Amino acid sequence: MDNLKLAHKRAKKDKNFYKEVKEVDENPDYYLKLIQDMLIDKTYFVSDDDYEMFTKNDKGKIREIYKLDYAPHRIIQHALMIQIEDILRKTLIENTFASLKYRGIHRALSRLNKDVRKYPEETKYCLQIDVKKFYPTINHEINKQLYRKKFKDNDLLWLIDLLIDSLGDEEGIAIGSLFSQMNGNFYLSYFDHWIKEEKKVKFYYRYADDCLFLSDNKEDLHELLKEIKIYLCSNLKLRVKENHAIYPVDIRGIDFVGYRHFRNYILLRKSTSKKLIRKSRDIEKKMANGGRFTYKDYCSVNSYNGWIKWCNGRHLHEQWIEPNEIYADQYYDDNISKDRRKK
Repeated sequence: MDNLKLAHKRAKKDKNFYKEVKEVDENPDYYLKLIQDMLIDKTYFVSDDDYEMFTKNDKGKIREIYKLDYAPHRIIQHALMIQIEDILRKTLIENTFASLKYRGIHRALSRLNKDVRKYPEETKYCLQIDVKKFYPTINHEINKQLYRKKFKDNDLLWLIDLLIDSLGDEEGIAIGSLFSQMNGNFYLSYFDHWIKEEKKVKFYYRYADDCLFLSDNKEDLHELLKEIKIYLCSNLKLRVKENHAIYPVDIRGIDFVGYRHFRNYILLRKSTSKKLIRKSRDIEKKMANGGRFTYKDYCSVNSYNGWIKWCNGRHLHEQWIEPNEIYADQYYDDNISKDRRKK
């Protein structure tokens, strides 16, 4: 029960205004006892009918995102991750970054930047790949067997199997759920160890299914690519996307985690720069015509400010962010700061 109470506390973070969260908060002992009984009696069940599905445009890719009800599903996933997350993290190599606390975009950015500066002779060429339709093609049976290497508790494995099979069919896990984020990392963790320990690749970085390999020899990377295709297909039933590339780092720069990395400087990814300029122009034009600066505009200015501070983007900031910062500061003083003082 203590674990379920902690799971409820974590699951409702920043969501206290949700109707279903308020409902559980009115009588937590009652609802958490129902969830506990479901797990003990193994009457808990989740299927594709329990998911609310919507699409999201992510850098031109249309992704299907799945959402579960707060109770019991999201509370149960938090309860599960409280117990197994630290164990699963220990299987991950240091250069795995996505969906991990303290290991996000900026950690990946820093690690890659440090290596290309410190080892210029060993990082002349880059191999960049990603897995084709990674989450929709995760094989259920292989996924379950990987967990059986790690855990022997049958009750735990019952719950994990249930979540893996929740979309039906023999492959595919739900993008958007808490369990799926760590599960995706875990599914590729043995591949990571194969790369580092058997193939002895010194410079390897993975963000979700986006993988980066650096070397001093272009031919070695071509050979490595062939072996990677074989390994992923035969061991995990995954395929490398056709847009894989091998190129010289100093000429092209490395496009990774939203930035283009060169040895002595970092640029914002071109597509992100274009969106920044377009959004800034829209705000400037609206304000010049007597429009109202909204919370969405405030979030956009702060978001792009956050992207720029991690790269060499002074000119972008001066030309496109600074003209709108005066409106963002005023919005903060008039709305956000005032609300905090009231509280």
